[in-house]
Amino acid sequence: MTFTVRFTPEAKDDLLRLYSFLLEKDLLAAEDALRAMTKGVEFLRDFPFSCRKALPDNPFLRELLIPFGNSGFVALFEIQEERMVTILAVRHQREDDYY
Repeated sequence: MTFTVRFTPEAKDDLLRLYSFLLEKDLLAAEDALRAMTKGVEFLRDFPFSCRKALPDNPFLRELLIPFGNSGFVALFEIQEERMVTILAVRHQREDDYY
């Protein structure tokens, strides 16, 4: 079963913010981060239920860990009916929480 993955406008803003931050420092790192995130999204298309639960009482709200360098990123997403996954927010693992 393959899921469709979509992003909320806020999650798209998060991706742009993270990419822009890296782009100012290192173009290659920014491109590598984009590839890592794309690989994570591909994983969600097939295995969204294998990611950790964000809340113990909601089995459909989950977090995807995306390895990158010494840390990585975390994508908060919701599994919805009709084989749909909606990415709600993305943050760097060292950030305090989702914005």
